[in-house]
Amino acid sequence: MSQVQYRGTGRRKSSVARVILVPGTGNITINGRDVKEYLPFETLISDLTQPLVLTNTRDKFDVKVNIYGGGFTGQTGAIRLGITRALMEASSDYRPGLKAAGFVTRDARVKERKKYGLKGARKAPQFSKR
Repeated sequence: MSQVQYRGTGRRKSSVARVILVPGTGNITINGRDVKEYLPFETLISDLTQPLVLTNTRDKFDVKVNIYGGGFTGQTGAIRLGITRALMEASSDYRPGLKAAGFVTRDARVKERKKYGLKGARKAPQFSKR
């Protein structure tokens, strides 16, 4: 008999996180490393645990994450969305609280592409009258 597990996929910017929630004691593992070893800032760690804290499941699940792409901020947002989706799979009772906190909605903002003739996405070269 296999152990019960809940899965969720989260995306943010160019990061993709595959999250697995397993009943446990609250350990968070990212790409085989402890969360404190993987993420350099305490604010990022508290940011990705927000859904667990909100639903009072911080010590009920072990979180296993496989993530690739992007930087720390994008990866943190992707993990948070993945945890949220996995929690909703675990119990639909969590959805109203998570929705009210704004964790259910995917943040679709990505870097805008550079256009030809411009210095960036929107910045134009200096205008010269003559």
